[in-house]
Amino acid sequence: MGKTVHLLDTVSGNIRSLVNAIEKLGYEVHWVRSFDDLDNAERVIFPGVGHFGHCMRTLLASGFIPHLTRYISLGRPFMGICVGLQALFTASEEESGVPGLGIFAGTLRKFNDGDKSVPHIGWNSAAATNYLGDGESLWGLRKESKYYYVHSYGVPLSEAKLLGEGVEVAVAKYGQEEFVGAISRGNIFATQFHPEKSGVAGLRVLKAFLDQERIARYTPSQTLLRTSQNEKERGGLTRRIIACLDVRTNDAGDLVVTKGDQYDVRENADGEGQVRNLGKPVAMAEKYYIQGADEVTFLNITSFRDCPLLDTPMLEVLRQTSKNVFVPLTIGGGIRDVADPDGTVHPALEVAKEYFVSGADKVSIGSDAVAVAEAYYANNRIPTGASSIEKISSAYGNQAVVVSIDPRRVYIPDSDLPTFPHEYISTAFPGPNGETHVWYQTTVKGGREPRPLSVQALARAVEALGCGELLLNSIDKDGTNSGFDLELINAVKKAVRIPVIASSGAGKPDHFVEVFERTETDAALGAGMFHRGEYEVGQVKSVLAEKGLLVREEEGEI
Repeated sequence: MGKTVHLLDTVSGNIRSLVNAIEKLGYEVHWVRSFDDLDNAERVIFPGVGHFGHCMRTLLASGFIPHLTRYISLGRPFMGICVGLQALFTASEEESGVPGLGIFAGTLRKFNDGDKSVPHIGWNSAAATNYLGDGESLWGLRKESKYYYVHSYGVPLSEAKLLGEGVEVAVAKYGQEEFVGAISRGNIFATQFHPEKSGVAGLRVLKAFLDQERIARYTPSQTLLRTSQNEKERGGLTRRIIACLDVRTNDAGDLVVTKGDQYDVRENADGEGQVRNLGKPVAMAEKYYIQGADEVTFLNITSFRDCPLLDTPMLEVLRQTSKNVFVPLTIGGGIRDVADPDGTVHPALEVAKEYFVSGADKVSIGSDAVAVAEAYYANNRIPTGASSIEKISSAYGNQAVVVSIDPRRVYIPDSDLPTFPHEYISTAFPGPNGETHVWYQTTVKGGREPRPLSVQALARAVEALGCGELLLNSIDKDGTNSGFDLELINAVKKAVRIPVIASSGAGKPDHFVEVFERTETDAALGAGMFHRGEYEVGQVKSVLAEKGLLVREEEGEI
């Protein structure tokens, strides 16, 4: 066989990272543009992110389904990724009226264990314990490795056990639910996780398929992490550490990573002087990837004020970063309906698509989400389908939409409590006049403008409209290095079911231990402490592991 692979693109999510991963492994990528392309392909990969129904309708409209099923039936190498795995089954609860390819019998079910976040986002196992012994690797899968998942629907293990002779399943567990992490039969190999976003472990899996090395021998890792019983009950999902890079144009016109105290990013305390330059975004993202960051987030804090589609340097940052950084990339800033200087209007969906094409896996919506939430409540909590959140999530899935929230703590005098109109909580940190209750007020424009909406109300609204994850900042904690606002995090986690990323205030590894032990947060984000070189991502993970918290270990060579 040659060194070519054909991709079947259903126009969903970030395909650039998969192309980059394949090319890094020495293979040439071709696209399936015609039936002949599919009939003559040496290897076919069917990737996908988002909605099962959208994926299958796209395939049906293209006329590719009979050609694809014939290709598979002839015993030729085929790999499905995420929705590409889901499409192989009979049906999905995500859209029950749309049939899958039926290569395997079974129905995708939504995760229903009420004590865990949905979507299932993060690094988890694909343990092929039912057929592999120590030192054996099926399609590059290893028991001790962790892989990146992002989905709300999975094939329950109970259904996978009925798939028949010759079917091999790698099991993943989320909470108490076991589901198919990967599946293999003859020429077919499919993963629910994203190998192109799973670091070295994922590249190894992808290489095994490309090389058609179905079973290989290796030396199992001898590293043993002390894992607490509480972590075992989480079902193998690791604690995510995210490196966040605030990016803006400096006075010379170059994009730099910066960080400020309370959103002041200039060198002098009076707001004057040069923009604080902590490094170049691509180089710093690659550094954090090598250190073991589970995700990298870019927040462009100034360059999107006119039109993000004209911000070609930031788009190029995404393109260059995705060539060598094989973990999820999120981009935030300006995700809304915008207009060019000539008046041409670009819908938010068009803006998001450009970011996905350039290498982003998720887009982060900030101030626009507050306006969307306010409109949602003004419309008696009836979605219109017209907001940026709804349009992007309907096209790419809710896991592709992050909403970045900037609340601030406001103390409430005891005399105001009986008639106070917003949700509030008691606090262990009394206010300047002895107040013992606070509410968290939503803000926009980086905290500069308050809005009459509680953080809980905002969180519920964007969840209802299709947001898949919250990036929870804190105006009070930003730049303080004093630890996360645990009361804020707990209040928001109680309000929603979608995953929450804790942000603002991290100054040392113990702050990450504290937030994971004292809240139900799904991930934690660090910025300044990494940028200034005070700590590395790997040091934070080592401290977490010493405390019995499950983390992903960075692996060596492919």
